[in-house]
Amino acid sequence: MEVKLWNDKREREMYDNFAELYAIIKATEKLEKAYVRDIIPSADYEIECQKLIAHFKTLSSTLKDTVPSIERFHDTYKMDCPAAMNRLIISGVPATVEHRAAAAASGVTSAAIVAECVQNFITAMDSLKLNMTAVDQVFPLLSDLSGSLNKLSILPPDFEGKTKMKEWIGRLAKMGAADELTEQQARQLHFDLESSYNSFMAALPTAGA
Repeated sequence: MEVKLWNDKREREMYDNFAELYAIIKATEKLEKAYVRDIIPSADYEIECQKLIAHFKTLSSTLKDTVPSIERFHDTYKMDCPAAMNRLIISGVPATVEHRAAAAASGVTSAAIVAECVQNFITAMDSLKLNMTAVDQVFPLLSDLSGSLNKLSILPPDFEGKTKMKEWIGRLAKMGAADELTEQQARQLHFDLESSYNSFMAALPTAGA
């Protein structure tokens, strides 16, 4: 006999989000253990960890009404993921960023700013996937992303991400706060974000450079 967990589309979406949150916490725990045991290279760990943290922030923000406490969610489902909870809730940045924070703060390629840029890119892309297309939802995300990109001196003034975000911010500024992007506009913005993100990652110096 098949047992349905939901009665309508809204409940189904809620349980899908619960499953995704559970998966992110579990994946972060495995990643942290792999890093500590030196199973994964630091560079790969940092990229994957930044993605998980950004996904977690977007999802936990979406679920703030149904899951007001991530700690309670963790305990309710007996997850036993202390490393993930530390990384996602307390720290908020990859271990590699923490380890070189002092040195990075005085360098041109600040690891903390790089992490901030990655998180802002992924948060903006995730928000569009969650159909958050109102101007007052999109504008702050692009503004934050533009601000973090401008902090990095290794990026030239004509860097793709900077110019495209400036264009989109200018376009949104002419619209009303309650206006929403059309499906075509949202698709184009997501494409521009993804393209800019790939250019951004390619522009970063390799480890040891």
